[in-house]
Amino acid sequence: MRKVQLRDAKANLSAVVDEAIEGKPVVITRHGKKQVVVLSYDEWLRLSKVPSIVRSLMASPLREGDIPPRERPRLRKIKF
Repeated sequence: MRKVQLRDAKANLSAVVDEAIEGKPVVITRHGKKQVVVLSYDEWLRLSKVPSIVRSLMASPLREGDIPPRERPRLRKIKF
């Protein structure tokens, strides 16, 4: 990914957008720190549809009591 300073991105916004559309995201920095990534709308849509672990668990058909309780082994005795 190419890094561009904010002032350069402002001056060349069309070029930054063209790169993103071509599938080459651009990182925009401010004072040397990464602040923003410009990427194409299609790429953003693809990434936004990736399910999170929380959404996946909430959509699970399992309910309380569906999973049997865990058997806990007895603790072994240790001699000191």
